[in-house]
Amino acid sequence: MSRAALVLLALLSALALFYIARWFVIERARAGVASRRPGLINTLTGFVANFFDTLGVGSFAPTTSVFKLFKLVPDEKIPGTLNTGHALPTVAQALIFIAAVSVDSLTLITLIAAAVLGAFIGSGIVSKLPRRAIQVGMGVALLAAALLFVLGNVGAIPAGGDATALRGPILYAAIAGNFVLGALMTLGVGLYAPCLIMVSLMGMNPIAAFPIMMGSCAFLMPVAGLRFIAAGSYDARAAIGLALGGVPGVLIAAFIVKQLPLATLRWLVVVVVLYAAVAMLRAAARTR
Repeated sequence: MSRAALVLLALLSALALFYIARWFVIERARAGVASRRPGLINTLTGFVANFFDTLGVGSFAPTTSVFKLFKLVPDEKIPGTLNTGHALPTVAQALIFIAAVSVDSLTLITLIAAAVLGAFIGSGIVSKLPRRAIQVGMGVALLAAALLFVLGNVGAIPAGGDATALRGPILYAAIAGNFVLGALMTLGVGLYAPCLIMVSLMGMNPIAAFPIMMGSCAFLMPVAGLRFIAAGSYDARAAIGLALGGVPGVLIAAFIVKQLPLATLRWLVVVVVLYAAVAMLRAAARTR
């Protein structure tokens, strides 16, 4: 394992501990709020979504669909709840894949830093947006995500090359792209699929994308999550359920299951994403 990977793992572990402590302090200081004990649906959703997230399917769109189907979280609080609740499971994913997969240090660090910066800027904007703006933004973004899934499922998107490093203009383009993807994460748009597609189009080995996309999310989600927590722009019960269920889901997927025949599942994800997109846009049409 490279020295850069060891540094990233140490920083990520410290960030996770700080995130947990800060989350606890902020919530404990809030008076007059409802019980934060998570329900079974929230915890089960966290387990299932992060189980498949570890296998590369993604967690944001399926979780959004569950929230909409069971009316668990108000629309304007969904982005904050996704980023806050899925942060710790994603940290677990990143710790595993950064340690297991070798990627060029400069490429890995710069792309992660770009995503974190994008999330930091984006979360400050999204946490203040009105409900209708978030509904429209998430609806359109989910439709785009569904399109990406379809293109990947039918093989219309290149599978990637064998590179584990980017240099020159291609690296600069990847940094800019990951900055945008980090900002979009705060709107509730998953980074995994578009990041995987981006680095594959640039000639990288798709396996090398896993530590990049998981490391990006693992560093940016606690940063964005703390801003949502401080603003109160999230559902605490749902987020805690996602975190408690999500970490075991990650560990089982990474160390026990490792791989599943995912072709059928990926088409199911398309249906789920489309459902969430239509539900968001219909809600936006009803919102003045």
